[in-house]
Amino acid sequence: MAAGSAFEIIARRIRAEGPISLADYMTIALAHPQVGYYATRDPFGRSGDFVTAPEVSQMFGELLGLWCAERWQAMGEPERLLLVELGPGRGSLMADALRAARLLPAFQSALELHLVETSTRLRKQQRDTLGPVEATWHDELATVPEDPLLLIANEFFDALPIRQFQKTDSGWAERLIGLSEDGHSLCWGLGSTLPPALPLPENAPLGAIAELSPLSVTLTAEIARRLLHHGGAALIIDYGYGEATFDDTFQAVQKHQPVDPLKTPGQADLTAHVDFRSLAVAAEQAGVKAHGPVEQGVFLEALGIKERTETLARRATPQQQRQLLAALERLTSPAHMGRLFKALALTPLDGPTPAGFPLNR
Repeated sequence: MAAGSAFEIIARRIRAEGPISLADYMTIALAHPQVGYYATRDPFGRSGDFVTAPEVSQMFGELLGLWCAERWQAMGEPERLLLVELGPGRGSLMADALRAARLLPAFQSALELHLVETSTRLRKQQRDTLGPVEATWHDELATVPEDPLLLIANEFFDALPIRQFQKTDSGWAERLIGLSEDGHSLCWGLGSTLPPALPLPENAPLGAIAELSPLSVTLTAEIARRLLHHGGAALIIDYGYGEATFDDTFQAVQKHQPVDPLKTPGQADLTAHVDFRSLAVAAEQAGVKAHGPVEQGVFLEALGIKERTETLARRATPQQQRQLLAALERLTSPAHMGRLFKALALTPLDGPTPAGFPLNR
């Protein structure tokens, strides 16, 4: 590989410091400003590596826009609030959400748009997609103003770095990434046995894999802190699990096909399933209420996606009707995105239950 490739940067670090954590590997491979995955390509859509829900159908973003409008009404219809999206992709979700917001002119007028995006390439696409809409871009949530906010994070948390641990005869050890003997490829290894300080269960079976994402927990706590002090709501949608699991969920995708996640760093999308339980616990420990997670299919159906499909189909051509039904199936069916993807909402303790979530949560 080229001297300035992600592989060479990772290899040089390993030669200098020894094997690195999976979290460090993901950070370089995905977020390096020159050679990281998101800095060097448009990964979205059929011509990219994967398709996200906003690319499947405009209905997804429209319903999330209406969800935000309902939260604005629950907040007492403030004259100003921040609409924040973490990892806006091409800007498709936000463009669709803002189009739906036009149904409530006062809501649309109240919004101040802030987008958290580190990739300059994707920022340009977002500007092109949003057109004349005024927005402020940020490298991180920390620079977003401290004000009431509605926050959306769709397929954002799955790309945050994780650490992996494996249960051995002598206890838990961290999975590390090192160089092969010839120095031309990467390989897995295990670090020393860890003291029982991390939240890892001692009764896990031998060989079990546990995944922790400290950055995800920290970010969720920061979102919760903002909601606690300023009000609003956050909506997190991603693929993941609601209860603890011992599966290895770290994966790589290139051109819509799974690939070896250590083979081409910087050239493939790297993700892991989101531990929604840990996010909910972090939010509640910070003083707000977590609603869910609920399956994406259940969530979207509660928001009226079937009715929206019927409305669009009435003025569509037969081919467009087939496309609408295919999109509905992909977004809501348990066989596609409907079950694996889940939604989690965060609100202040005294707020009403958000649309799409069971009242007893």
